[in-house]
Amino acid sequence: MSKNALTAAPRKLLDVLDLGECCTPLRRELLEADQAVTLAEAFKALADPVRLQLLNLIATADGGEACACDLVDPVGKSQPTVSHHLKVLREAGLVTGEKRGTWIWYSVVPSRLEDLRRVLART
Repeated sequence: MSKNALTAAPRKLLDVLDLGECCTPLRRELLEADQAVTLAEAFKALADPVRLQLLNLIATADGGEACACDLVDPVGKSQPTVSHHLKVLREAGLVTGEKRGTWIWYSVVPSRLEDLRRVLART
C-alpha cells in the first residue's frame, strides 16, 4: 500500500451491488425483479464503448494499473468525459482508484468481472 493511501483521509466507500449474493447463472432459475435491477445496473456500466475501452486499457496496462493521465488520448475524449466514465466504472465496482500525487491510478477488480461472467455462464 502506498504512503498516500495510508495517510489520506478516510473516504466513504461507494455502495456496490453484491452480484455474488444476488444472482445465480441466468439459465439455472427464474430471475426476480430486484435481481434483474441489480444485474442491469452492473451491465449498464459496461454498455458504453468508451467504458469498455477504458476497462480494457486498465486491465492490459503494465502492472495491472493505469494512470488516469494515460487514459485520455487512447479513447479520444476530453479529460472530464474520461473522468465521468471512470466514475461510472468505479461506482459499479469494476475498477478501484488510488490517488498518488495529483493523479489517480486505476486497477480492475477481477472478482467483480468474474461475478458478471458467472451470471452469464451456461450452468
